Amino acid sequence: MAEQNCLVANDWICGEYLRSRSHELTEATVQHIWITAVSVLIGLAVAFPLALLARRGRRFAGPVLGLTTVLYTVPSLAMFSLLLPLFGLSAALVVTGLVLYSLTILVRNILAGLEAVPQEAREAARGMGYGPVRLLWEVELPLALPALMAGLRIATVSTVALTTVGSLVGKGGLGNLIEDALPSFFKAQVLTASVLCVLLAVAADLLLLGVQRLLTPWTRIRTPAGAGIAKTEAG
Repeated sequence: MAEQNCLVANDWICGEYLRSRSHELTEATVQHIWITAVSVLIGLAVAFPLALLARRGRRFAGPVLGLTTVLYTVPSLAMFSLLLPLFGLSAALVVTGLVLYSLTILVRNILAGLEAVPQEAREAARGMGYGPVRLLWEVELPLALPALMAGLRIATVSTVALTTVGSLVGKGGLGNLIEDALPSFFKAQVLTASVLCVLLAVAADLLLLGVQRLLTPWTRIRTPAGAGIAKTEAG
């Protein structure tokens, strides 16, 4: 009986809410995932050439890093308001804003990864006849993957959180449920949507961590404990 009346009692944890609103929760979650994924992928596609441009020298790095940092500091309400005349009340408005927010994290991590590539590796590749494009894709990018993936993980988790702000224009995924529940303080809906946001962020981070380990198996290679000492003693 208590579980059947949890909606009336406005309990924080309510199984009846999950059963009666499962379709609504599923739709909001799917929208949240879609907006996050599209935003991060577009952000990565934009950030990569910007990082390559910034790597060409200080005269490019300063403006690129400065612009992306300024964009990241713009409050979300102001950002969406500035983009509103261009996109109207649409998902494109939210995606564009999220892409702009992701650039500072992605550009800086891609740039850091590329700059961390050992010069010896570049010189060896050039000595083997690698041109600039082949050098980038077959040598520099694989070695920069750990930093790139770290930035991608941070940007994805950040975007999962920022997507909720899209509720300002009705395109916030789970954020829509939170905003709808706040005026009446619908506890079960607020808690459920919030927990789902956290679970999405954790799941996305773990998924990308798994991808990172698959793409960078050399980062898991470690010298067995005591091997170095044994070698020294044997010598």
